[in-house]
Amino acid sequence: MKLFYSFTSLLLSVTGYSQENPYRFSDDIKKEVADSTQSQSWRSQMGATYYSISGQYQSALESWDITFGRMKKLTAADSLKYSKLTPANAKDYILKRVRNEQIVIINEAHHNASHRTFASSLLQGLYDEGYRYLGIETLANDSLQHIGKFATLSSGYYSKEPEFGNFIYNALKIGFKLFPYEAEGNNKEREIGEAKNIFDFMQKNKVGKYLIYCGYQHAFEGTHKSWEKTMAGRLSDLTGINPFTIDQTQFSEKSDMKFHEPLLRLIRNTVPVVLKDENQGIYNGEDKELYTDVKIIHPITKYVKGRPNWMLTDNRKLYKIPASEVSEYPALIFAYRKEEYEQKGIPADIIELKTSKDNRYLILDKGNYDIVIKDREYKVMNRFEKTIK
Repeated sequence: MKLFYSFTSLLLSVTGYSQENPYRFSDDIKKEVADSTQSQSWRSQMGATYYSISGQYQSALESWDITFGRMKKLTAADSLKYSKLTPANAKDYILKRVRNEQIVIINEAHHNASHRTFASSLLQGLYDEGYRYLGIETLANDSLQHIGKFATLSSGYYSKEPEFGNFIYNALKIGFKLFPYEAEGNNKEREIGEAKNIFDFMQKNKVGKYLIYCGYQHAFEGTHKSWEKTMAGRLSDLTGINPFTIDQTQFSEKSDMKFHEPLLRLIRNTVPVVLKDENQGIYNGEDKELYTDVKIIHPITKYVKGRPNWMLTDNRKLYKIPASEVSEYPALIFAYRKEEYEQKGIPADIIELKTSKDNRYLILDKGNYDIVIKDREYKVMNRFEKTIK
């Protein structure tokens, strides 16, 4: 079974959906996926993407695992091997390691918003170490003319998701120069094209280091069964630079404990970590044919007021929507940074309230916001301003 469709194929499949309205009620997503005549794997993947974009983290994991969830047993050998590994704070390790690097490539699972939150947490530290350029896979090739201080609905597909929008917003605020590098074609052709696009950009922008953000196996080094070499490997060939590669996908939580990698059942971390062996070497998985330098072990999500705890980064706060502001249910609640709503920006956060008894907390950074509330027909039924101090 093919694990996931190509980026290009997915965009062709979801064009109508994204143009119509990217932020949907969960019942509408469920119905649209169920009514689709596409394969089960397509429905599973695209349901996960739709839920993710609409801020439904757990539902995104569940949709993905309908097809791609795999139960893995924890063997005695696994237990013995993992018991010799020691966790270390992933952010601290990465920011120390990148001082001597020129190119950092970090990936994500497209349905897992927590990967964007972690990548965003690295931005200031990377900038302080001389990283000035951020290549993002999902950016449309003509998107830069539209990006000023924030991403918009036309900036890309996956970037419509709030945490991706926040990632881009933070990068621009810090001072990164963003660039697209997506290429046409599938498999080997696409990997070659992406690497060439990045290399061409590098030739014109040489003062500073490079951060490349991609999906899944594009960040892997070594030999790929279908692609021969991935984007990361081909970029290394073009530049003569061995990139520092980071995988977030393998050791991330699934929708249910039974689908977790065995390692996650033993490492009870509360923050993202990397694992060190007895010689202080970094554990990077068992596959030596296709690998990254580092694998992030993300913690299992805990929920605070119904929201994922990884969203509560240093400056973000919980904000409870007053019951008096919501006149009917169900409702979608959006928080837009001031003046971004009119310019078709990406919401900083979204929640769905099915009834008046649901948790009604947004998680927002300091700043001024327009809170937009839409009814079951996706019409604005209320709008008000809020300052988070």
